[in-house]
Amino acid sequence: MTRELTIQQVAEATGLSTHALRYYEKVGLLAPIRRAANGHRRYSAEDVAWLEFLVRLRTTGMSIQQVLAFADLVRQHPNEVRERRLLLEAHHNKVKQHQEELAYHLHVIELKIEHYKKLEATGESDRTCIFWNNYLKQVLDSESATSDISLELDT
Repeated sequence: MTRELTIQQVAEATGLSTHALRYYEKVGLLAPIRRAANGHRRYSAEDVAWLEFLVRLRTTGMSIQQVLAFADLVRQHPNEVRERRLLLEAHHNKVKQHQEELAYHLHVIELKIEHYKKLEATGESDRTCIFWNNYLKQVLDSESATSDISLELDT
């Protein structure tokens, strides 16, 4: 017999609150959860694995509506995967784009930190702060030119 978990155990395992678990079941993200004789929910390993995947989708920014659409496809068409794949591919592309944007913003922050380190080392003031965008453009253009050169050398 497989081990079943209480709602509290599943909450701890998934990072979801018991309220969220009940909500997920209520709106149809989860199939109805088996109940013990006393009426308490009993989650299977499959329920937990499904929840962990839903948490991943939500953590990567998929809306509840999109997750619901995915869950509906799984439940209503268990042997058809094309639509699910397309939905996940669209989400994947969105996440990749966001990741690239974050990487760019992180790089700009790193450049600003380096700028401040130089100012600290030289004792200069930050009176050129108003020219930061010009400086940033020069650095990024220089990096782009350098990466273009390195790409040409690699080929």
